[in-house]
Amino acid sequence: MKRIACTAALLVTVAGGAASAADLPHPSYYTAPAPLSAYSWTGPYLGGNLGYDWGSISNNPARPSGFAGGVQGGYNWQTGQFVLGGEADIQLSGASDTFAPWKFSNPWFGTLRGRAGYAISNFLIYGTAGVAFGELQGETIGLLSESHTNVGWTAGLGVEAGFAANWSAKAEYLFVDLANSTFALTGTNNGLSASMLRLGVNYHF
Repeated sequence: MKRIACTAALLVTVAGGAASAADLPHPSYYTAPAPLSAYSWTGPYLGGNLGYDWGSISNNPARPSGFAGGVQGGYNWQTGQFVLGGEADIQLSGASDTFAPWKFSNPWFGTLRGRAGYAISNFLIYGTAGVAFGELQGETIGLLSESHTNVGWTAGLGVEAGFAANWSAKAEYLFVDLANSTFALTGTNNGLSASMLRLGVNYHF
């Protein structure tokens, strides 16, 4: 009788343990998150920039310099780590200089360029070159003024970095050469060659 009672108690204990085990939550297994997608430079973008430009006037001692800012827009195509694209920009410039009796200034200019670069995830290193156009204005202080809009060329280098889902920031150097025009004011051909360093941001659509 005593043996039967012990056996019964053991069965109850085992059954209770099994029930308790059934009530425990099932073990959870860690699932690794899906890898992040590679950063893509493909698509249109629009942005703004601010910088400083300095240059020289051909056949004249004037050396215009000043701040410049404007807007740019373009489109990129990415294949592998190579990025090709096109960009246009228009700038307002405060660059000017006076060498008596002449004053030369560059109120505005723009460029239309191709870009080619190498992307490392969200960083893009690129070169750029194309057409430049803009106004060169000459004055004799307080007397006469004369303006010419010329077409020339531009080339430069830059680096751009994506810092948010649709945003990137860039630093860029451009050299701009506007063709010479004959100025009656100076009696000779004058043109503008200028360098520009600028910072910008772009929104990618």
